[in-house]
Amino acid sequence: IYFNKEGFARFCNVKYTSANNSNIDNMYIHLTNVAIQKHGEDYNDKHGNKWSFKHLMFWLEATQGHEATKLLLHRILSIFVYQCKAVQNVMINDKHCFECYGFDIMIDKALKPWLIEVNASPSLTSTTHPDRIMKSNMINDIIETVVPPDFPDTKITKGFTSWNQKPVIGNFTLIYDEATGFGVEKFLSKQAAKEKPSMDSKMRCQGSRWR
Repeated sequence: IYFNKEGFARFCNVKYTSANNSNIDNMYIHLTNVAIQKHGEDYNDKHGNKWSFKHLMFWLEATQGHEATKLLLHRILSIFVYQCKAVQNVMINDKHCFECYGFDIMIDKALKPWLIEVNASPSLTSTTHPDRIMKSNMINDIIETVVPPDFPDTKITKGFTSWNQKPVIGNFTLIYDEATGFGVEKFLSKQAAKEKPSMDSKMRCQGSRWR
């Protein structure tokens, strides 16, 4: 499982307030979807109500502290691993195949991540210039990851997994490899289980979403 560190955070045009009878129908407060937000009066088509994931992490470190931000990142990566493990039996299990998933994660005011959905075919449509650059780089990094280094002459890797075996490829970072055991201790050990995101506390959403 590889994690692309150049994701983005989506925000609403209108500052978030808890849902009540006066604002429950205001989609510009509660939904971050670009298809909705682009019709708002305050929509900025330069940044598209988006921050890069890197900028979000910088801001959280500055306002919430390094340790809290580090824990948030660990919990987000844990979601990736646990979700893939949960559906492992129905995923395509072929060394010649790969899939790119888009995770929608909401972060509450306690910096707890909540998995909203996983897109098996995430949109590669660009709404802003930075968006286009990020997605173009992601496609290039995917190709560099899954295409054998000696392509098209793959004789030396015949019969073996011929993917790029580097732990860092462009903006992709390897976070879990069941074949080698990489990441097992970090995400599936007893200590990691204590930090596993629980689903039993009350959700307190702030109207921001990261994917």
